[in-house]
Amino acid sequence: MIIGIGVDLVQVHRMERWRTNPRLLERFFHPDELAIALSKGGGVNQSLAARFAAKEAFGKALGIGLVGLALKDIQVVSHPNGRPELAVSGTALRAFKESGANRIHLSLTHERDNAIALVVMERLECES
Repeated sequence: MIIGIGVDLVQVHRMERWRTNPRLLERFFHPDELAIALSKGGGVNQSLAARFAAKEAFGKALGIGLVGLALKDIQVVSHPNGRPELAVSGTALRAFKESGANRIHLSLTHERDNAIALVVMERLECES
């Protein structure tokens, strides 16, 4: 059963401005997430924009926005096959559990000027 769906679009140029303020990046991104994004060379801004869009989409899928969530508690990680996944902890994990969902699906895309994230939260029924 689908519990929530969220989608968000971020303009890549926002990340260009944010990168001039390392404290801002440290506030919004988990250290591991930031290290991976910063290793992307010319794609740093697109990578950061897609990750930030994922955080916003997660809050929308919860139906609460980002109220009460620490953005560093919502982290984009890569599955061994390269598929992006969301790892949640702290405030985000609490909100996720309260939603009744037990699975998160994430899709990211970006091009030169925009990055988009789609989050679907689902409750899978346990089979006996």
